[in-house]
Amino acid sequence: MTYYLNIWLASVRYSVVRTMMFRFDFILWSTVEFFWMAVNLLLVTVIYEHTDNIAGWSKYEMMLLVGTAMLIQRFLMGFFWSSLFEMGRNVRTGNFDFFLAQPGNLMFMATTRKIDLDGLMNSVIACGVVIYSAVQLGLQPSITDVILYALMVACGVMIHYSAMVIITSLSFWITNTQGLEGGYFTLFEFSRLPRQAFKGITRFVFVWALPMVVVSNIPAETLIHGFNYSDTLWLAGVTIFWFGLAVFIFHRGIRRYSSASS
Repeated sequence: MTYYLNIWLASVRYSVVRTMMFRFDFILWSTVEFFWMAVNLLLVTVIYEHTDNIAGWSKYEMMLLVGTAMLIQRFLMGFFWSSLFEMGRNVRTGNFDFFLAQPGNLMFMATTRKIDLDGLMNSVIACGVVIYSAVQLGLQPSITDVILYALMVACGVMIHYSAMVIITSLSFWITNTQGLEGGYFTLFEFSRLPRQAFKGITRFVFVWALPMVVVSNIPAETLIHGFNYSDTLWLAGVTIFWFGLAVFIFHRGIRRYSSASS
């Protein structure tokens, strides 16, 4: 683990140096993402000017849910998105050979090479939204509750990371996966909705079949209502399942990779 931590820290240093070489680009994209988050929060405020609750969620409970969804998305974008986005292109061009020569686990090396500081910067704002909402709700979580919430957020990030690895790994079979990647982020928008709002087939698809809703709802509900044993086990099980599936599909894809020289 120390070996992989040192490799990851070297990647972080590389990403920071590269970002500082293009400071305006960093500032611009940080600002764009900030306004995107602000628009989503403003939308919640406007909606609650006309209603007291949505599917049993009050205004600040909804704000906490939205903040949690944003926090998970910012972590995903900050830690993994650039590497995953480039992986498909590297497979098509043969540049994936570079990772085959790396001294470590191939999936780790290919998906953690770059860090997006603009995404991580805005995760601080998302965290602030969660804290502000908790204060407005009068919540007084214990240290254990905060740690449990953080672990559930980490599970949410891991679930989305696994899903993106699966989609990107399809590059070993098909020409281009960018449309699928964009479609997945469209589905990500459902994570800002309460799971109680989904009924019938939509509940089956977005709550049970796909990990869109549970990744944000379960951490938010844990912070608001306290520990729920069944929800915690469900989230842990979903995390293990999707990560295991991602590892399996990624390594099946590696068998099909023919490299740039063949």
